[in-house]
Amino acid sequence: MLAIITALWPVFALLLLGHLARRFDFPGEGFWAPAEKATYYVFFPALLVSRLAQSELTGGASLSLVAAVLLLLGAGVLVCLLLKPVLGLSAAAYTSFFQGAMRFNTYVALAATAALYGDAGIVYAAIITAVMIPLLNLLCVLAFSSLATQGAGVRRVLRTLATNPLILSCLLGIALSLSGLGLPVWVGSVLDLLARMALPLGLLAVGAGLSVRSLHGSWRVLGWSSGIKLLLFPLLALGAAGMMELDTLATQVLLLFAAVPTATSAYILARQLGGDADLMAAIITLQTLLAMLSLPLVLVLVV
Repeated sequence: MLAIITALWPVFALLLLGHLARRFDFPGEGFWAPAEKATYYVFFPALLVSRLAQSELTGGASLSLVAAVLLLLGAGVLVCLLLKPVLGLSAAAYTSFFQGAMRFNTYVALAATAALYGDAGIVYAAIITAVMIPLLNLLCVLAFSSLATQGAGVRRVLRTLATNPLILSCLLGIALSLSGLGLPVWVGSVLDLLARMALPLGLLAVGAGLSVRSLHGSWRVLGWSSGIKLLLFPLLALGAAGMMELDTLATQVLLLFAAVPTATSAYILARQLGGDADLMAAIITLQTLLAMLSLPLVLVLVV
């Protein structure tokens, strides 16, 4: 437990530093949007391409991990659908609950993976990211569209998904690895330098986006979404990993991804497609704060 907390402490410290920096207006409000954009379009893609391209992916292990991710997401959707009549939420509130229960914060997941499991873990994390991001976005869009939200917004999100830099960078890295081409030294060295900026800047940006003032409204919904995401999802991940007989490292990384808080981008989707954006902001903030306590406890399960 102590080793896990020690490894995760820098991750949570950067989240807190980002929040404090934004609150005290340092280095200025104009800094955060460009920083997050650079992280999303340049630094994180550089990290994913460089780690995947320089790794040796084995077909069997990779396919088993993909299958475990599919099982995990399928189980999560089933739980959310079964709870829909129980919760009795409005359409807008339910979509925020669904996103809060299902999505994951890529920045936190990759940073925690790097801190705990190094480059070997990042390879598994990139495979999970390549599967989870498109599927979760598609599932969330379907949730919005099935509840009669804005069709034009749905089409816009699907177009954005097709050009998502994280998905494209994972696919490029996997293709370079499987083809045996790898990366030329002069390209790999540049990507490695860019990759070093991805995790610290991404975590600072996540922390800057938290809003403690948003913690109001339906604590029942906040509790259900946080309980599913931070406690039930890790248990489902362990079950999926066992069914697919994943090795220890793959199981650890999958569990970590299942246990991180929901994505900050869920707020943007809620705002674009007519969801309850205020409730979504509250879910994101509460889960991120709770994850600082729950994540080390969950990871002890597979130490």
